[in-house]
Amino acid sequence: MAQYSPQLDGVFVALADPTRRWVIRRLGHGPTSVGDLAREVPMTLPSFMKHVRTLESNGLIRTTKSGRVRTCMLNRERLAVIDDWLAEQRRIWEERTDRLERFVTDQQENQQ
Repeated sequence: MAQYSPQLDGVFVALADPTRRWVIRRLGHGPTSVGDLAREVPMTLPSFMKHVRTLESNGLIRTTKSGRVRTCMLNRERLAVIDDWLAEQRRIWEERTDRLERFVTDQQENQQ
């Protein structure tokens, strides 16, 4: 487990909350102001801002401010951390199932 970075841990922690996952899905359609995002969730703006800060501190979103409007954008490159980890897990499990299939096949051939 030591091979996994704190960055990956932070991304998974950030995505553990349904509100934050919703924000990520919503920003997948394009940048949106914090105000527009906050209007779509049933919570106060200060509570919602905690979610925005969590996503931003873990690199999943970026925000820019123009006047009084703060706009959120998805950082798609950060999602690559998860994609890389999942690809590694997929490879490990495919190798295991391939070995199991060879074992079962060999056992069946030896019994015949």
